This record gives sequence, C-alpha cells and structure tokens, in this order.
Amino acid sequence: MATTGTEQRDGAFTHKQVLTILTGLLLGMFLAALDQNIVATAIRRIGDDLNGLSVQAWVTTAFLITSTIATPLYGKLSDMYGRKPFFLLAISVFVGGSALCGLATNMYMLAAFRAFQGLGAGGLFSLALAIMADIVSPQERPRYMGYFMAVFATSSVLGPVVGGFLSGQSSILGITGWRWIFWVNVPIGLIALVVVNRVLKLPPRPGRAHGIDWEGALALVVGLVPLLIVAEQGRGWGWASGSAFACYVIGALGLIGFVLVERHMGEEALIPMRLFDNRVFSVGAAQSLVVGVGMFGGIASIPLYLQIVKGASPTKAGLLILPMVAGIMTASMVTGQLTSRTGKYKRYPVIGSAVMVAAMLLMFTIGADTPLWKTDIYMLLFGAGLGMNMQTVQLAMQNAVAPRDIGVATSSGTFFRQMGGTLGTAVFLSILFSSAPGHIANAYKSAGSTPAYRAAAAAHPDQLATLQHHSGSLNDTSFVNQIDKVLAHPFLVGFSKAMDTVFLVGAFVLVVSFVLSLMLKEIPLRRVSGIEAAQAEAAKAHHGERLESITEAAARSAPGGPRPPTEAEVDSAVRPSGS
Repeated sequence: MATTGTEQRDGAFTHKQVLTILTGLLLGMFLAALDQNIVATAIRRIGDDLNGLSVQAWVTTAFLITSTIATPLYGKLSDMYGRKPFFLLAISVFVGGSALCGLATNMYMLAAFRAFQGLGAGGLFSLALAIMADIVSPQERPRYMGYFMAVFATSSVLGPVVGGFLSGQSSILGITGWRWIFWVNVPIGLIALVVVNRVLKLPPRPGRAHGIDWEGALALVVGLVPLLIVAEQGRGWGWASGSAFACYVIGALGLIGFVLVERHMGEEALIPMRLFDNRVFSVGAAQSLVVGVGMFGGIASIPLYLQIVKGASPTKAGLLILPMVAGIMTASMVTGQLTSRTGKYKRYPVIGSAVMVAAMLLMFTIGADTPLWKTDIYMLLFGAGLGMNMQTVQLAMQNAVAPRDIGVATSSGTFFRQMGGTLGTAVFLSILFSSAPGHIANAYKSAGSTPAYRAAAAAHPDQLATLQHHSGSLNDTSFVNQIDKVLAHPFLVGFSKAMDTVFLVGAFVLVVSFVLSLMLKEIPLRRVSGIEAAQAEAAKAHHGERLESITEAAARSAPGGPRPPTEAEVDSAVRPSGS
C-alpha cells in the first residue's frame, strides 16, 4: 500500500515512489497500446508501398499470435524469477522489433519482424499491471489504475491521428513516412528502459526451486496459433472451408492437450489449474473473455461506421471516438477513487456491464442519418461501462489469489481479454461484411422507385455504372464519397443496418458479462502490497520451520522423554532474524 511519510510501514512504498515507478510502467504500456492503433491506421498505405496489400492481414496476425502466447509466459516467469528483468526484456524486444519493422522491404519480412515485436508486446501490459500489484495494496491500487486506463484511452485517439499523419507523408528526413510509425517507438522505448532500470527497485523474490513448463507452452502454441489464424483469415477463406476446419481441429486438440499438461504439471504449470478452483479467478477470467469480445468488437465496428457512413478519414475517426475515450477515463478514475475509499468493488462491474448493454442497444438504433451528437452520447456510455469493468475485474482477480500467483493472475486476465478481443473482432466483422451486401441491395431496391433516386441516376449514368460495378463487394468503399449523395445514400443506409445487427449481437454477448458480474464474489481488499504479503508469507513459513526444528530438538534432548519447547525457545523461533 502506498503510504505517506507518517504512515510508512516496513516494505511499503510512498505515494511519491509509486508515482515515480508508475512513469516507467506507463511508458512501457504506452508503447504497445499506441503501436496497435498506429499500425491499424497505416497498414493499407504500407501494403501499397511494399506491393503486398493482399497479405496485409498476416502482418496483424503474426503480431497477434506471438503477443498472445507470450502473455502467460511472462506472467509465470515473473512470478518465478522477478518482474523487473522480464519487463526490461519485454521493452528491449519490442524496441528491437520496432527498429527492424522500419527496415522491412516486403510484407513477409514485415510480418516476421512484427512477430518478433509481438514477443515483447506480450509482456508490456501484463507485467506493468503485475508490478503495480507488487508495490500497491488492492485497497489503494484503484487510485493508480486510472492512469493505466488513461494511457490506453489516449492511445486509442493518438494512434489513428499519428498513424494517419506519418503514413500520409511521402518522406520525413528523406525516409518513407510510414517507416517512422515503427521508429517512433525506439526513443520512447529507450526512455522507458532508462526510467524503469533506475526507479524500479524491488526486493528479491523468496527463493524456490522451479521448473519451466515448456510442454505447456508448446501445447498452448499448438492450440492458439491455428485458432488465431482462422480468426484473422476465416472471413477470406470461408468459415466452413477445409483450411478453416483444419485449424478448428488442430486448435481444439492443442487446447485439450494444454489442459492435460497443466493438470500434470501441478504447481509448475504455466497457468496452474488450481486457480480455476478459485471462484473469483474463474469468474473474472470468463468475464475478461466476454468483455474482450464486446470491447474489441465495438471498438472495431464504430470507426467503420464513422469512416464509411459518416465519411470521416481514419485520422478524423480517431478524433471522433473522443467521447468513448472520455467515458473510459472518467469512469475508471471515479470508480478507482470510490473503490479506494470504500473497499467495495463488485457493484462497478455490475453497473458497467448494464451500461454497456444499454449503450449497445442504443447503437442498434443508429442509422445513416443519425446526427453525430447522438452517436457521441452512445459512445460515451459505452466507454463508461468499459471503464467500470476492466480495471475492477483485474483487481478482483489479483486480490483473490496468493501473492506468489499475482503475475499469473494478471497475465491470465490480459490473456483472456486478448482472446476475447480476437474472437469479437473476427465474429463482429464477419457478421458485418456478410450481412452488408444483402442490406445494401434491399436499400437500393427501396430507393429505386423514388423520384429523387431516378432523377440522380438519369443525371449521372457514369456514376450509376460505377455503383453497379462495386455492388456486392466491400473491398473498396471509397467510391461512395465520389458519387452523387442521392445515389450513395442507399449504400450508407444498407451498411448502417448491417452495423445495427452487429450492435444487437454485441448487446446479447454483454448480457453474459452482466450475469457473470452478478456471480463475482466480493472479497475484502488486502491492505498490504503484493511484496509485503509475499514477505509476510515467507516469514511465516520460515518461523514455522524454525519452530518445528526447535520442537524436535527439545524432544531429543529431554532426559525423561519428549517435552514441549519453552516460551523462550518459541519466542526465538518467531522473532525476525537479526532482531
């Protein structure tokens, strides 16, 4: 728990120390969060420049695969050997991968370098949150979690803006503009390395004999890689194609193998199965998965509405989601303050899930002609629901496990949220693009009989031909901004109706999150940090061993048979060493 000078406890960090350490942690998180949004905005320009637009999805998929698989590895290894070296390693790998991405000369090389970069990104989120759990008690942690949510939200706005600006420049200092998208990470990462190395001073973890669960890691790779690939590529392949079906089978077998291996490994497992016996952990993991589906599905869909239906550029669309960002930041900070003061937290995921369901149902009413101010209000509500959910569920999972499992608990929450995000993005976009052609065709059928549409079609036969050429295909929607508004309007109506379907499915998914939040058991928040709790646990075990050895010695030395240890001997056993 962070304390003031008058309340300072042995092993506790002061508020000033926590803020200093927080600077380095936030820089690390900012790297990963900003990078995801920048690359998503610029990937089309990158693909055009490297003559590989048709394989652009693999650039995203490669990063997603390695970052997702690396996340639980960082959590387990940091529990075993300490957080700082692995956080520094994650930053170093990410920076190195960023520098290499800026040197790529074709899309396959870029995909390989993005995979390497993902190995570092997998540790940036989870380890930053785990380190916070080490140095700040659960009671005080929500005060600081708002900073993490602020970084996440800010990157959602800055990413598209910076990505759009850099990729839009033909060259900067004689170098192609999009390459700076990756190289901008290098100075930020180097600053983060220096700051973390200088300010993060953690006591050594209690020594224990460990083994690394390489079998579990391999099984996880076999299980997740095919599923992540089909999630990204399935819409192009066809969800019932032979390639997709092979991925389903291999992935299912890999996940079954992972569970069997983890049960066999026991305490050495990558994700010990005993953690799922903890109701808070298991419910929190499920809720992280479901919230990830709704969150990333919504975040992926809303910018498409803004860009295609409202005609915003990627850069402008990034600015237009500011209401959602404001909702996330405000709700997370207010929730954090209230949780720190009252120690109560269950109510916030319940309220937050209900708010997200309501926001999704409101978005279901959005159409092509809905004014932006209404959309802004709905986005604000959706962001507020997210802000009340994400950090609180993570806090509940960290608080429910033993100090030695904080890294695994934190990385598991991040892992399941990433998996949910991947699933949500794939399913929601698949629903959108599979239903849109039908809705667009119906909209044109309805509009075709109106005098205004007939007049526009007669006045612009060339544009009508362009429209018919693009009908049934959503690979390029830029033509909508180049034709008469009356001719384009049915397209926008049909696309927005397809978006409505996505939002309705999202609302039903988030109802599951609401039910899970009701099942979340509220455990009183610990008032000591993870480090303090671990030290107390180690001291207790050490004192127990000393008392046992003294008892055995007393039994052996007693002339008339075994005797209990004296009061002085017991006092010696429980007194801290050196006192």
